[in-house]
Amino acid sequence: MIIGSHVSLSSPDYFLGSVKEALSYNANALMIYTGAPQNTFRKSTSDFKISEAKMLLSEAEIPAQHIIVHAPYIINLANTLKPETFDLAVDFLKKEIDRTRQIGAKIIVLHPGSHVNAGEDIGLNRIVEGLNLALADNDDIEIALETMAGKGSELGYRFEHLAYIKEAVDKPHLIKVCMDTCHMSDAGYDVFRFNDLLDEFDKIIGLQHLRVIHLNDSKNEPGAKKDRHANLGYGQLGFDFLHMVASHPRLASIPKILETPYVDDLPPYGVEIEMLRSGVFTDWISQ
Repeated sequence: MIIGSHVSLSSPDYFLGSVKEALSYNANALMIYTGAPQNTFRKSTSDFKISEAKMLLSEAEIPAQHIIVHAPYIINLANTLKPETFDLAVDFLKKEIDRTRQIGAKIIVLHPGSHVNAGEDIGLNRIVEGLNLALADNDDIEIALETMAGKGSELGYRFEHLAYIKEAVDKPHLIKVCMDTCHMSDAGYDVFRFNDLLDEFDKIIGLQHLRVIHLNDSKNEPGAKKDRHANLGYGQLGFDFLHMVASHPRLASIPKILETPYVDDLPPYGVEIEMLRSGVFTDWISQ
């Protein structure tokens, strides 16, 4: 099982600290933001202790394909109302692509964007325009567009949105997908018919283009379009379903990343990864 979680990236060890945190959870995959997801402030990657991190990753036999970078939330390539917001998104995504390359990762997960009431078609075409600009000088780092919950005016809550973007960009070979279990349920997909869902995804986008799964329970009823993650087994999806996804033979080569909430200000990932590996749910929060 290729399983990991979001891990922090902070001083003094930065990326080396991220790898150490992942290994403390018995993970063999990890996801980081290269800086705070809410702003554009970034520390130089020269401070990240990248060479030491790579040595530790090599010792743990964690390949570059299992290291995921998540683009910051403030990137909105779908915005047509404020040119400065769009320009910032393109410029910042270019920098994140470069930083991803510097740490030795291959994949950036990106929220497609919100059309800000301009309309879905306009927003989707703006995303295509933004990706073409951001990827113009890139031929190696892949962008994994995330399946979204559909709250507000965000795009990407239908597989068809992601397929349209992939087919319309100048470099479709660099556009991949990140599937989020919470988001798909919140968007209205019947995730419990999971094999049918994979078949639908395969028909519309192609399973060969799936790169990452965000494995999250949901606090919401299906179709709520709210996007509120729950700890594994404490939401509407349930542990048995999420364990099935984590161990599904059609997804064996795909990294599964946990983004579940902290409990009493502590990360839950060590416990949740152990439950997924054993296949046994324990009511650890109540205890």
